[in-house]
Amino acid sequence: MRWLQILTASLLPFTALAAKKPSGDRFNDFRAKSLSTGTVKLDDVSYSKFTKAPRDYAVAVLLTAMDTRFGCVLCREFQPEWDLLGKSWVKGDKNADTRLLFGTLDFIDGKSTFQSLMLQTAPIILYFHPTIGPNARVDTQPIRFDFTNGPQSAEQIHAWISRQLPADVPKPAVSRPINYVKIVSVTTGVLGVITFLAVASPYLVPVLQNRNIWAAISLIAVLLFTSGHMFNHIRKTPYVAGDGKGGISYFAGGFSNQFGLESQIVAAIYGVLSFATISLAFKVPRIADARAQQFAVFLWSGVLLCMYSFLLSVFRQKNGGYTFWLPPF
Repeated sequence: MRWLQILTASLLPFTALAAKKPSGDRFNDFRAKSLSTGTVKLDDVSYSKFTKAPRDYAVAVLLTAMDTRFGCVLCREFQPEWDLLGKSWVKGDKNADTRLLFGTLDFIDGKSTFQSLMLQTAPIILYFHPTIGPNARVDTQPIRFDFTNGPQSAEQIHAWISRQLPADVPKPAVSRPINYVKIVSVTTGVLGVITFLAVASPYLVPVLQNRNIWAAISLIAVLLFTSGHMFNHIRKTPYVAGDGKGGISYFAGGFSNQFGLESQIVAAIYGVLSFATISLAFKVPRIADARAQQFAVFLWSGVLLCMYSFLLSVFRQKNGGYTFWLPPF
């Protein structure tokens, strides 16, 4: 038995070499390397072999620059999506019916390839069609995907690659792992909100059912939007501006221009006019004392006259051709 053990030990190096010897089929060799990670990590030599013609399989290669020295934030953001796409494709294409391989070439490992392709930016995806076989293309040049629209998801790149494949070729779907942390966080948040509403409902319901509160909110919203609040956000108008004489101009010239403070002043004018009108219509008739009621009528009428006169004067400041006016302004 001793001589059998010695013979077995002497043959181990040769069996190891036989196991590591490539099969001669590039597709199967590279696919075997991608089974665990989904993509094949490439360098200049393996990239050339990976994409060399003749080729009876398709290739999708991500050219990236992951090193922090290059400051490619987009590369680091997209790399997990690319790995997810590769793993999902390998998992869904167990019989290799799509004849598609995924590879990743980092700038550190493929400087010569980047130079030969004259690439100045990253990341970039190159898709190579088969050069021989039933799905071969006459044009051997790769199809390029540039990240001009910012970060891309695995689903978006999956859709782009699916368009390059023949219609009868199966396209394995992207399978994202279950995010248990997100599920627990959302569940905890929802339960917390439900608990808060259940405890606070006796105090919140009377407030939400109060007509005066909703009337005040509606009135404030109406005043804001009728005075040009949305216009200020869309046009990014300045709050105030100089008048050219060392002072401040609160009102912009022309009816199509305005300042931020101007819209607030106009909203305050509208608010006073509305409150005065509501008081004359609802509050004053309920005053029992005749003299007090008469005084309130003169008071709110004076407020209406003065504020409306001031509003007309503002219109004249914005457009000198405005002809209407009222005293005292």
